Amino acid sequence: MRKATKRKLAGAIALSLGLSLAACGGMPENRTLYSIKQPVVERSNYIFDVNAGAGGLSVPEQQRLANWFETMELGYGDRVSIDDPMMSGATKETVAKLAARYGILVSEGAPVTEGHVAPGKARIVITRSDASVPGCPDWSASSDMNYNNATSPGYGCASNGNLAAMVADPEDLITGRSGTGETVVSTSNKAIDTYRTQAPTGGGGLTQNATGGN
Repeated sequence: MRKATKRKLAGAIALSLGLSLAACGGMPENRTLYSIKQPVVERSNYIFDVNAGAGGLSVPEQQRLANWFETMELGYGDRVSIDDPMMSGATKETVAKLAARYGILVSEGAPVTEGHVAPGKARIVITRSDASVPGCPDWSASSDMNYNNATSPGYGCASNGNLAAMVADPEDLITGRSGTGETVVSTSNKAIDTYRTQAPTGGGGLTQNATGGN
């Protein structure tokens, strides 16, 4: 009986030690070099209703809208759209001129916003995106033991966090930036043609310089 009791006690102690070590040295099961901490892009819509008619916006309404753009610090990466039930071309032209002061083009189609646009009004919408990496920094693993050869919980926080903070337009993290490539091709071809047609520096032979003594 004593031997059986000792065996059970030894087994319980070994099991408790194993659980405590596993808790101390626990690591996530991410054994790849791909970070699970990825940037997340969030969009926010800011609305501003103006009085608009068939002739567009009056001068006071234009001033109100210009002040709102300035207060919102409109800049690169923001998107401006118009929700106008009248679909007035004059209103769109006026808003486009005001947005052009900040280098912003008016986007086609406005996002769905809360409430409805009252008659005789137009809704100006600024869509702004922000990028962040949720859960960073992550120092949850307080042990150096890593029996699974897995990456740490905070792996990728520095690189992806800096990327999210520095990207000029967070939307580029979702869709990227496409281009025609015409400018790049024409510039590279010009440089290559210049390199090929340039005469070698030593093609005219060596120059002879005569020196004379006193």
